[in-house]
Amino acid sequence: MKSQVKVSVGLVAAFALVVAALLVWGKIGGDPADANAAEAAVARADSHVLGQRGAANVEFVEFLDFECEGCAAAFPVVEQLRKQYAGRVTFVARYFPLPGHFNAERAARAAEAAARQGKFEQMYVLMYENQSQWGEQRVPLDATFRGFAERIGLDMAQYHADYASPEVAARVQRDVEDGLALGVQGTPTFFLNGQRIEPQSAEDMVAALEEALASS
Repeated sequence: MKSQVKVSVGLVAAFALVVAALLVWGKIGGDPADANAAEAAVARADSHVLGQRGAANVEFVEFLDFECEGCAAAFPVVEQLRKQYAGRVTFVARYFPLPGHFNAERAARAAEAAARQGKFEQMYVLMYENQSQWGEQRVPLDATFRGFAERIGLDMAQYHADYASPEVAARVQRDVEDGLALGVQGTPTFFLNGQRIEPQSAEDMVAALEEALASS
């Protein structure tokens, strides 16, 4: 029997903002890199899983930008889905900082530095819960992200080294390159079991997950 997932009115409204945001927020121009699509991966072995992997063969992937208001609007929807489908669906987050967002790439590097200490999810949550305080600013916010790192108890010497390292920058860029090859142009962009989905509501996301679970 399919589990019935209730989506609150507030989350439905939030998802409506996501759909609207996709129409107005910055996109990376140009056509998808079809020639590279065969080499791209929707998720890789080291992609960041939120929570635990699900037992079912269902994988939900979001290409995200921590400074994107549409992603922040999607955040509570995804969090509810994670709670409702915990243990069954695998939720994966991939970086896709948009060039129009001044601190998006810095935020991604901060999250990746946290990931290297096993605390990606804690940084992911802090980024979205506090986006209204740091987003859409045109000055470097390294100190803000350093404060987040301190709040989640990171080894700060390691954090500083990782945040500034070419390896972390390359890790973020690899996600971007995969996204571009897959045709991602804006955020949030969702994939379910390797196929791009374009839900128009939270209910659409629930229906897609239910269908995928029924087929798994």
